[in-house]
Amino acid sequence: MQLSRRAVFGASLGLATPALAQSGPIRLVVGFPPGGSTDLVARLLQPSIAQAFGVPCVVENRPGASAALGAQAVARAPGDGNTWAVVFDTHVVNPVLIPNIGFDTKKDLAPVILVGTTPNLLMAHKSRPWQNWQQLLEAARARPDTLTYGTIGNGSLAHLGMSIAQKAGNFVVQHVPYRGGGPLVTAAATGEADLYVTTPTAFAVPLREGQVRPLVSLGAERFAGAPNVPTFAEVGVPGVDARAFWGVLAPSATPEPIRKRMEEVIRAALQQPELRNRLTEQFGVKVSGAGAEEFGRFLDEQMDTWARVVREYNIRPD
Repeated sequence: MQLSRRAVFGASLGLATPALAQSGPIRLVVGFPPGGSTDLVARLLQPSIAQAFGVPCVVENRPGASAALGAQAVARAPGDGNTWAVVFDTHVVNPVLIPNIGFDTKKDLAPVILVGTTPNLLMAHKSRPWQNWQQLLEAARARPDTLTYGTIGNGSLAHLGMSIAQKAGNFVVQHVPYRGGGPLVTAAATGEADLYVTTPTAFAVPLREGQVRPLVSLGAERFAGAPNVPTFAEVGVPGVDARAFWGVLAPSATPEPIRKRMEEVIRAALQQPELRNRLTEQFGVKVSGAGAEEFGRFLDEQMDTWARVVREYNIRPD
């Protein structure tokens, strides 16, 4: 018997069995406005999920409170397999950053899969004169607290990483929090801030069009897409490792077989050459595919690490 191309593709993504069939539509809830990296990741996964489960899949943007509003909506959703959260690094900071967040991150949301990671980059707008980290450091020390850097918001790992770097590197720059990656990209087009700290995923277009130039990586290792850009540790500023990540969560009431099916579907999608190439080559994501157990440990470690930083540096929400 010869199978159709559609049947073969569906099988490769793990088409839902009748016992796991969804009533649909499936909602991928993103806690940021359209145009940012989390929205991008969700929309790249969207077609494969719709194909695998045989129902429409929609991306629902629920911005606010550093993506806590979107996570709250998913935490309170029925565990019927129709609602999922696509989260960013702010997810591990919000529980300690936002009082009375309205849900218990560990009890109300279940990890499904880690999509991937990438370091944040510190970038200068093209109109600013600094060509490397040393030039920027000299300017920042000469004019303390006057240079500005934009991030996707208070409590993002970009913000926390820069808080560590400023103390360790003995310099001060003024934080300008935007409300997500989309608004930050818009700001970069006109040079509203002197500097931008975000992922190469969110800034794929500004980097490609030369609107910004990367000066230093906030990761423990150099970013593969910009191998000549040093890490903070390499320029003498220790203790900075602010790697952004994207992952998928479900309401904890979602039955484990349904969560496992979504994990398998997304992992298969991440192995599709076209999608994987877009994530890695075009958007700078180091694809992971770590499953629920490993992703859960990763989240716990990240929450513990960044909770200490929030308290030490007295970080406040927007």
